[in-house]
Amino acid sequence: MMDWTDRHCRYLHRLLTQHALLYTEMVVADAVIHGDRERLIGFDPAEHPVALQLGGSDPLKMAEAARIAAQMGYDEVNMNVGCPSDRVKSGRFGACLMQEPGLVATCVESMKAAVDIPVTVKCRLGVDDQDPELALDAMATCVFNAGADALWVHARKAWLQGLSPKENRDVPPLDHDRVFRLKQKFAGQFIGINGGIETLNQALELLPHVDGVMLGRAAYHNTGLLVDVDHLVYREAASAMDWNGVCDAMMDHAQRHIASGGRLIHVTRHMVGLFHGLPGARRFRQILSSGASQPDAGPQVIKEAFDAVQLEPAMVA
Repeated sequence: MMDWTDRHCRYLHRLLTQHALLYTEMVVADAVIHGDRERLIGFDPAEHPVALQLGGSDPLKMAEAARIAAQMGYDEVNMNVGCPSDRVKSGRFGACLMQEPGLVATCVESMKAAVDIPVTVKCRLGVDDQDPELALDAMATCVFNAGADALWVHARKAWLQGLSPKENRDVPPLDHDRVFRLKQKFAGQFIGINGGIETLNQALELLPHVDGVMLGRAAYHNTGLLVDVDHLVYREAASAMDWNGVCDAMMDHAQRHIASGGRLIHVTRHMVGLFHGLPGARRFRQILSSGASQPDAGPQVIKEAFDAVQLEPAMVA
């Protein structure tokens, strides 16, 4: 979710679900250590629980980045061994590390020694011509022996040769059953699943077989589905969403961002999928897209967009 799940996106998502663990976009360990930390990995306290996803393969640098994350208050640090982008491959991190489970384990050991917060790993079934039965078992064995607190598996292989990063999200076939078999083998460990999950009903169907479900693009493009997470997944009593409160909170958040030198569109670009499929959703998107792009756009654009949506009574607190 690089360039997607930034602090503005996560702030919105937290308004819709109080319990789901939110993940940052992947940030390279070198950037965490040497870059502008507030800009790269700063977050609002309201985002908790929130995990920092790191990219890298140098155990010492990964440990230092994890230490920084813990000092900043993150609830978890996650090592990305699944991203197939060219930038990742050339930097020796992401999905190419499926071929080096021992190195991933060494990084996990270093991070575990550096912090008290959970250290987790996100991976693929394998890469290129690897056998997913062997590659995934090898990765799981190594990282759990190293002390990893969880393994999240995107249930597709990544083809580093021949497919673009975009194609790698859709072209390799899904194999949820492979992740189920992994969970059976590692019954005492936390195994989570990711990939091709478009609705909460699909997530609920998967949960009996694994310990957690991770939503990516579905939660971004159809953001409103997060409204039912606390009720359906965490078994909280059902309650109507206070959309007026969401609107006010996003206006306040946008105002703070603008006051610090940012632009409204940095915030609103993550909101366009909020009312997907509802009456007025198209007008909502139009107002946000056109209004927020103006140089002097202010938070009032958010109010105008919300006013265009025809919310059913049951959806209003």
